[in-house]
Amino acid sequence: MNIILLGYMGCGKSVIGYELAVKLGLKFIDLDSFIEDNEQQSIPNIFRDKGDIYFRNIETIYLNKILDDYENIVLSLGGGTPCYNDNMNTIISSKNQSFYLKNSNIQLSKRLFIQKKFRPVISEIKTEEKLIEFVSKHLFEREIFYSKASYVIDCNKETSDSVCKSIISKLN
Repeated sequence: MNIILLGYMGCGKSVIGYELAVKLGLKFIDLDSFIEDNEQQSIPNIFRDKGDIYFRNIETIYLNKILDDYENIVLSLGGGTPCYNDNMNTIISSKNQSFYLKNSNIQLSKRLFIQKKFRPVISEIKTEEKLIEFVSKHLFEREIFYSKASYVIDCNKETSDSVCKSIISKLN
């Protein structure tokens, strides 16, 4: 069984995924890092050079590859992965335990504003207020996909350790 972490960018999927894998003695794979390694290009550069449609298509290809090639892993997805190419219904939900790491739009916006230059989708947003508006709209649109996860974990006031414990308790 694979454990898949999903949620909006900045919710902590990579950090929590790594910690969870260590606690469970499983291999950890970050989908974005896997894509960068295989494409030999950063995600921002892929978006810039080849566009959103190209990225979403290879994202689905690599998601399938990981789940075909590995068993008993912790996999963190990109924020948009569940929302494109019917990934949530046809790939993520089948034979996997998925966890939506849910955060508020305010908390996500504060985290993302600090790191926006590393995130191509929001790199051009100038103010925190505009970012809150953008994140709120995206969360509204993506909630339908995220909420299909096996479990929803409220991460608003939690540490990564307590989120890992919540996930582990759902697995037992």
